[in-house]
Amino acid sequence: MEIRYFGHAYVHLTVGGYRVAIDPFVEGNPLAPPEARHVAADYVLLTHGHGDHVGGAWDLARRGAKVVATFELAQIFAERGAEVLPMNLGGSLALPFGRVKLVPAFHSSSVETGSGIRYAGMPGGFLLFAEGKTVYHAGDTALFGDMRIIGELTPPDVAFLPIGDTYTMGPEDAVLAARWLRARRVVPIHYNTFPAIAQDPEAFVARLAAEGILGIALTPGGSLTL
Repeated sequence: MEIRYFGHAYVHLTVGGYRVAIDPFVEGNPLAPPEARHVAADYVLLTHGHGDHVGGAWDLARRGAKVVATFELAQIFAERGAEVLPMNLGGSLALPFGRVKLVPAFHSSSVETGSGIRYAGMPGGFLLFAEGKTVYHAGDTALFGDMRIIGELTPPDVAFLPIGDTYTMGPEDAVLAARWLRARRVVPIHYNTFPAIAQDPEAFVARLAAEGILGIALTPGGSLTL
């Protein structure tokens, strides 16, 4: 399993011969490297509807990617001609490369339209099970106690956790989240894209190390292999 990080919360996986994009955000993302604009996907997983998470999904859907999202967000994409696979919190979905499960997140979710803001269902995070590995993308979220349950049932081999603060949990809460999740590796996301979410990822990695947790601060375009 090859995993690439394209800045903000955009994570791209190559697994079982399939390409999976999670929360693709390219246009308007100052951290996205140039190659992010040319990366293809067979499936797009969307944690919620905000533009800094779904912005690149429209293009990938036009190029043939199937969109996996909560029912309401999937319907918005379906209305624009995308092929969608709707689901909801607590549900799982078997896909050709493995299985994904939608788990809670504490945030908000909406899509801006020409006529105003449209509700896009509950926000969530994704657990992806493939090739004997578990990947957790928390989406945008506050710290919440049920992360302990995820850690008890399915401790992730790698957890992508937001650290930006202001709109999500900050580094201190993310360290606690990593402990509760019993994550084997943690990659910080959702930081330094805009001034309001400026953080030092290496300081976060050092905090994790003090807890005996491996942190990996990927630069945009960087990758890791599970």
